[in-house]
Amino acid sequence: MVIVRAGRRSLDIHRPDKVLFPKSADVDGKEYTKGDLVAYYRSVAPFMLPHLRGRPLMLERHPDGIDGPRFMQKNVPAHYPDWIKRVEVAKEGGTVTHLVCDDTATLVFLADQGCVTPHRWLSRVGRLHRPDRLVFDLDPATGDDFAVVREAALLLGELLDELRLPSGLMTTGSRGLHLVVPLDGRQDFDEVRAFAKDVADHLAAAHPDRLTTAARKKDRGERLYLDVQRNGYAQTAVAPFSVRAKPGAPVAVPISRDQLDDPDLDARRWTIADAVEQARTNPWSGLLSRGRALGPAGRRLDALRGRAESKIVQDD
Repeated sequence: MVIVRAGRRSLDIHRPDKVLFPKSADVDGKEYTKGDLVAYYRSVAPFMLPHLRGRPLMLERHPDGIDGPRFMQKNVPAHYPDWIKRVEVAKEGGTVTHLVCDDTATLVFLADQGCVTPHRWLSRVGRLHRPDRLVFDLDPATGDDFAVVREAALLLGELLDELRLPSGLMTTGSRGLHLVVPLDGRQDFDEVRAFAKDVADHLAAAHPDRLTTAARKKDRGERLYLDVQRNGYAQTAVAPFSVRAKPGAPVAVPISRDQLDDPDLDARRWTIADAVEQARTNPWSGLLSRGRALGPAGRRLDALRGRAESKIVQDD
């Protein structure tokens, strides 16, 4: 056991030499221990906490490493320290007490508990039914075709620009990219998801050979799925700078749109070895303070769809 200082607290780290990410030939034979995970989350905390504060979390825990059992934890165990924040959320038939991570000490404690990936709500405590984030999830039909993900991200980013909605790109550390739109919290989840679905439908209709909103995999073929299903009450999305339970300890990292031009870019480009360096470039500078209402964007989208429909009629 070692003692780690995190903010105003000193925390015991149990079995820091325990390997959580075994060596893998696919990622240059690197392995990472619990101590490495703790050190990473302690270092990245200044950049990560603004994306976590005030949000209920679902914890993806791998106490025996990524090759062992996985636990998706919502309820906070009774033995967690009293200083860790909690929020009780109503659910059908009862309540769930979620953990809220507002400080470095909590982030380090979670790493000691084998929490590899915190998944966050898109809304905050006090306004749980009013999301302040909208997420588009872009995953390729096949795992090795990241070029189609980059292309879809560019197309979607350009459409959001037309709608005058700011957006930020993030590698997921798994297979694809997220596009995140900051909101001002005026709309509820049903309204936000309906808007996201309208945007995705419009883009898929403009590029039917490359993009789809078909929910069933058998209906997608080789097209990239524009997934908006995370935009629902109590749904979660991987938080920026979260480590993923994959060989090599890849990290979900915010990127700039210019970085889409990098031929070496893929969903697992950054790991706990270099993600803090990317964080320091601040690719989302000012983004989170630019939350928008969706009413004006919805009207602009209606106008775009009207022009597209008129063009189809004229072509016929």
